[in-house]
Amino acid sequence: MGIEVRALTDEDRELIELARRTVDENTDGPDGVHTMGAAVRAADGRMFAGINLYHFTGGPCAELVALGRARAEGARELTTIVAVGNEGRGVRAPCGRDRQVFVDYYPTMRVILPTGEGIGSVVATQLLPEAFPWSPTGRDD
Repeated sequence: MGIEVRALTDEDRELIELARRTVDENTDGPDGVHTMGAAVRAADGRMFAGINLYHFTGGPCAELVALGRARAEGARELTTIVAVGNEGRGVRAPCGRDRQVFVDYYPTMRVILPTGEGIGSVVATQLLPEAFPWSPTGRDD
């Protein structure tokens, strides 16, 4: 069973640009604490950006910061997310922790990432097949 990759849309490119701009304007270089930017789009079209906070305790990834910001601004239904590395590293795939959060909170959200077919988007659940069933309510139903 392969992953179904969707080609980028103009909205996807706009989201990538917001993530790139966020990290470019806030990075502190290759060894800094701000090396990744992320952007998420809500179903109503609003976009929210975030930046990572690298820390030895495992500080938050840019994607999680963007998700938190969207929620704090009232966005409940999110459709697409992307992360971009600083210093021109381009679109990056989410880490395992991010993938688990995506599946738990936004399983139908599209994730933009590099694939064997180039940059495209996939549904979050495709990135973590047979994921551990967790829910914020403590139930797995």
